[in-house]
Amino acid sequence: MTMKRNVGDLAVFGGSSAFLQPLHVGRPNVGDRARFFDRVNWALDHQWLTNGGPLAREFEQRVAELAGVRYCVSTCNATVALQLLARAADLSGEVIMPSLTFPATAHAFRWLGLTPVFCDIDPATSCLDPALVEAAITPRTSAIVPVHLWGRPCAVDQFEKVAADHGVQLFYDAAHGLGCTSEGRPVGGFGQAEVFSFHATKVVNAFEGGAVVTDDEELAQRVRAMHNFGFTQGRVCTEAGTNGKMAEASAAMGLTSLDAFEETVHRNEANYDDYQSELAGLAGLKVMRFDRAERNNYHYLIVEVDAAVTGVHRDLLDTVLRAENVVCQRYFSPGCHEMEPYRSERPVTLPHTERLAQKVLALPTGPTVSREDIRRVCDIVRLTLERGHEVTRRADERVPSTVAP
Repeated sequence: MTMKRNVGDLAVFGGSSAFLQPLHVGRPNVGDRARFFDRVNWALDHQWLTNGGPLAREFEQRVAELAGVRYCVSTCNATVALQLLARAADLSGEVIMPSLTFPATAHAFRWLGLTPVFCDIDPATSCLDPALVEAAITPRTSAIVPVHLWGRPCAVDQFEKVAADHGVQLFYDAAHGLGCTSEGRPVGGFGQAEVFSFHATKVVNAFEGGAVVTDDEELAQRVRAMHNFGFTQGRVCTEAGTNGKMAEASAAMGLTSLDAFEETVHRNEANYDDYQSELAGLAGLKVMRFDRAERNNYHYLIVEVDAAVTGVHRDLLDTVLRAENVVCQRYFSPGCHEMEPYRSERPVTLPHTERLAQKVLALPTGPTVSREDIRRVCDIVRLTLERGHEVTRRADERVPSTVAP
């Protein structure tokens, strides 16, 4: 396809779309299909489809090794994993967390009757600010739940100190963090436990899935019992539990995706480098950077759009790209504190979160995204931002006036 050179070439203004098929953020990393079907057929042949089967146990072992911990309990999804962890830790009252996260982080605790307390981010890292968390702790606070946003680890040492000084528990939402490190230590072993997501959009997917990882044997045993209706070994029910187990078909997908993990990360990093190169020097656009001294999965390609410089708001850039069949995501906009039910129940102003939430956009990456795909996406981004005022003017002219003459 020829390069788009004029604003009129953009699909949103009548030009042809750059992509015939949608190019999505979060395309599943399937891996070797034959190997996946071999695993599923093995489960079918042995008629062991759930209830902590061999595939789920193997998946847990491999995730624990990657996370550098002793224990992993796989679950049907990460939301349930957070809830199991909250129950197993006997949390009550308030739980402090960032607002700049997927709503499931907050919903998981609220469903259990806990109160999410949202704190602002550190604008330098986009992760929860430890100093603001410390100031928000009250006698009702039972835990802090930072999020390793976009695979960039939180200030783990500072959070350890805050939690210890105030006698509260510390858990991490590590949905984005598999395979990442902080000062050389793998995400997974920080705090008392961490939770991974293996949703279809994650760097390792199990269709749907999650896991609690920890070095705390007693906590792991309690989570394991609770995720199986409260049963311990010997089918003894010790307390009320739920059904949060990972099925063997999901574990088969998770193992197959894990097989491809290093290849996926390598491709993600190459895509990250291509985006950095293609978008370098573009005024008003910043590509989120990762610390090259640490390991990262490079699974999130996040850009910030400064409308004051470009003349184009992030939302309009998103609209332009979607018209070209480039399906981006506004991770995470708005913040949880600006959503219901939280907005009405506990109004709060978080200036750094609100500012960043209006700027961020995730662009497509992953093993199925080619260098040519990236070049086309970046051509559209450059044209839109370099001619930002014209794009905005033409977009405004397309919206019928709702004001009476």
